[in-house]
Amino acid sequence: MAHESALNRHIDGQLRTRALDRAIADLAERQHGVVARFQLRDLGLSRDAIDGRIERGWLHALYRSVYAVGHRVLSSDGRWMAAVLAGGASAVASHRDAAAIWGIRPSSRQRIDVTVPRKLHPRDNLDFHYAVLPPDEVTTERAIPVTTIARTIFDLAAVTNRREVERAMHEADRRRLYDALSLSDLLRRYPRRRGTKAINAILATQDTGPRTRNDFEEGFLSFIDRFNVPRPRMNEWLCISGHWIEADCIWHEQRVIVEL
Repeated sequence: MAHESALNRHIDGQLRTRALDRAIADLAERQHGVVARFQLRDLGLSRDAIDGRIERGWLHALYRSVYAVGHRVLSSDGRWMAAVLAGGASAVASHRDAAAIWGIRPSSRQRIDVTVPRKLHPRDNLDFHYAVLPPDEVTTERAIPVTTIARTIFDLAAVTNRREVERAMHEADRRRLYDALSLSDLLRRYPRRRGTKAINAILATQDTGPRTRNDFEEGFLSFIDRFNVPRPRMNEWLCISGHWIEADCIWHEQRVIVEL
């Protein structure tokens, strides 16, 4: 009887281990291949159970208490998700990396911007920004917690130059990325935050200033400025004979289009 009881406990233990492994795999599948220790504890894993999976090479440490499941090869979304998990349960991708997630501004930085509701020191190629964000300033994109479009642009103005912010705003408009909360709402909510001066200036001239997407287009504007050529409208949609085209440069009065 004792042998049978031990065998039953062994079988029960194996079934529980398999069930936990399946739960971990399901969680990782929803999170681009990564999980956090606090999530594993929520699933019912003990400290020893987590450490045992690390020793066996089933979990691979990426950041403090954040792991890749099965292997270390991650997509960009996996890297962003891991960075957010490293910031804790209420962290979100923000600033330059939020803009990259939304596709409104590329980022080649090795460090990743994460906003957290408590003060943390930068570490492990992570730049933590302290802010307690209200629910209407955060969302998810491809399952990654991230700041909303408006909040992303608002934060971007604090860490980049005005032209970069203008490009991001134009790209968001081109992609039809809008929030219930606008930049104007954020300016009223945070009138003294760094970057508000640049955003106010952009909004004041948004209807008349050329909106470039890259350094090549910016260089073209500098080129025509040398010859006192009037600046064109940039990256505008135009209907010609029933077909919509997006023209790089348009001089409406002169009826001229230039494609770069």
